[in-house]
Amino acid sequence: MNSRHYPHTRAHAEILQNRFGLRVAARLSAGSAELPHDISERLRATREQAVARRKQAVAVTRLRTAPAVVRYGNTVALGGFGDDVLGLWGRLTSAVLVIAMAVALITINIVQEDDRVSEVAEVDAALLTDDLPPAAYSDPGFLQFLKTDSAARTSSQ
Repeated sequence: MNSRHYPHTRAHAEILQNRFGLRVAARLSAGSAELPHDISERLRATREQAVARRKQAVAVTRLRTAPAVVRYGNTVALGGFGDDVLGLWGRLTSAVLVIAMAVALITINIVQEDDRVSEVAEVDAALLTDDLPPAAYSDPGFLQFLKTDSAARTSSQ
């Protein structure tokens, strides 16, 4: 969106409001010199109340990102605002999903550990059942040979 086509952004609107307020205040201040004392005191008290309300309204304003953006054709709407965006069911659903993710990660870790243990067991079984010369046990490439040989046997079966 080009600011040339849409000049009325929120900041621009606030600037315009402040300028208008200053102009009105200047006009009222210029005309208040001619008023009687009791009316000028009531106006002063009213101005103080208005300024106090404006300060409270600005203090309450919070900026947050929208949790959801919904498209309706060429229109976009921001949704999901409120003090409690998720609610009770949203929080319970999130907790269940986190627990499910933790269980899945623990299960994956257990399965991978079992696979490593069975690979080591295959190598040990191959070492114990084959007839090998004693020099083969001290060869650094022997373990690699057993792993590739057991993988080749597993894939051919």
